[in-house]
Order: sequence, then C-alpha cells, then structure tokens
Amino acid sequence: MGGAGVRFVQKVSATRVFAKAAPRVIPALDRGVHRLTRGRVLLSARLLPGLVLTSTGARSGLPRRTPLACMPEGDDGGWILVGSNFGRTAHPAWTHNLLAHPEASVNWKGRDLPVTARLLTGEERAAAWRALLAFWPPYAVYQARVRREIRVFRLTRRDGPGRSGGAEGS
Repeated sequence: MGGAGVRFVQKVSATRVFAKAAPRVIPALDRGVHRLTRGRVLLSARLLPGLVLTSTGARSGLPRRTPLACMPEGDDGGWILVGSNFGRTAHPAWTHNLLAHPEASVNWKGRDLPVTARLLTGEERAAAWRALLAFWPPYAVYQARVRREIRVFRLTRRDGPGRSGGAEGS
C-alpha cells in the first residue's frame, strides 16, 4: 500500500468509531483467514507486520490465539507488541496472559516459534515507545485517549536467533 493509503488508514485507525468496531471485527477476520491459509496470510499484516500470538490464559490456563500487529526487531526474531487495545479503557486480555505466563509462541510468516515475553518499563519502554510512534503514529492517539499506560512487551525467541524454531503450539 502506498504512502497516501497508509496515511488514510492511520487517520481512520485513530478514530473512536474504529476503536469501537475494530476489536470485534479485525481479530475475527485475521483468525479466519490465517486458519484458512494455514498461517500464510494475515489480513492486518497488509498494513503493519503481524503475527498470531498463542499465550496461556491467565485464569483459564487454556491456549489463546490472538492476531496482533507487531514491530519486528532486526533479523534475530524479536518483536515489540503494544497493548493499545485500539485506545480502549482496559488492557487487552493477551497482556494479562503474558504477565501471568511469559512463555508463549508466535506464528510469524507461517512458522510457529517459541518466545518469552517481557513487559518493558522505564527507559527501555520509553525508547521502544519512541520507535513505535515513528513506526505507527496512531499509537499516540490511543495513549492520549486512556489514563492507563499502554503496555509494551518485547518478545524474544527461546530457540535463539537464526534457528528454525520447530512447530510449537497453534
């Protein structure tokens, strides 16, 4: 998508109407298309890089699959995830899951990879937040809309950089 198209989507994604509708529509579409294409296509990844996070439910202990936008970090298989919840009041459930159970997996470009999540704080969070705002400016609108500090996580591969990362949890 060209620059004008991306700017249009950024403006739309910063609206309250989008924040209200998107959490119901986008994840359901992403999960369906991802399943139908056996992990090869994630619709939201047409705008932003995306992955499917499989975390363990904080209360249920059951696997929870959540399609998410992400900011890849270099070639070593790390990602930054933002718990913006589209600028809604509450933290998204997947952030509670990662706080309770930091070991998870991601489906990245059709491959399941084991990861460990870490909540960023202090200067490390501030640096990641600056990079995120350069990457996707609507995050600033989401933060301005809520009183909570939006959670930012760094995911690192448990099998090390450059490895194939066998199939784990779907």
